[in-house]
Amino acid sequence: MGIVEVSRVSFTTFQLSGAAYQGWQIYEEGRPADATLLTLDQFSEMFLKGFVPQTLRDAWRTEFEWLCQGTMTVSEYAIRFGELARHAPILVPTIRERVHRFIEGLDYDIKICMARELQTDAPFQQVVEIARKIEGVLGEKRESKEAKKFRRSGGSMDFPI
Repeated sequence: MGIVEVSRVSFTTFQLSGAAYQGWQIYEEGRPADATLLTLDQFSEMFLKGFVPQTLRDAWRTEFEWLCQGTMTVSEYAIRFGELARHAPILVPTIRERVHRFIEGLDYDIKICMARELQTDAPFQQVVEIARKIEGVLGEKRESKEAKKFRRSGGSMDFPI
């Protein structure tokens, strides 16, 4: 375990207050001196179990599942996904899992274009940017098809009066 991982836990626990801080102090005092240090993932899981009710964690899981069936832009989806991922790290404990779950929730046409990103270790924000660009290209393609169809039909629309 590297110094960066240890620093993450130290930084996180430094910010605790109230009952969370007291719970951490009790944990620290009861831990054997030769015990291995916690990783941030281990700490997050322990914290969630101790301070976030199971009903709330279940609600986050359900919202993740619902989110993947929505019809929103990539930008809207990325924002909401990021909020959920921040509050429910146990559902996406690694960057790779976060990327996979994000891609799985995208519109089919965008998802199919992002198959390569499922195989790489691309950073989450880079994957979001790729999805936004693909969404833009697909939108341009749709607009182009509609314009061609409009021109083929004589460029007029018949509206009943």
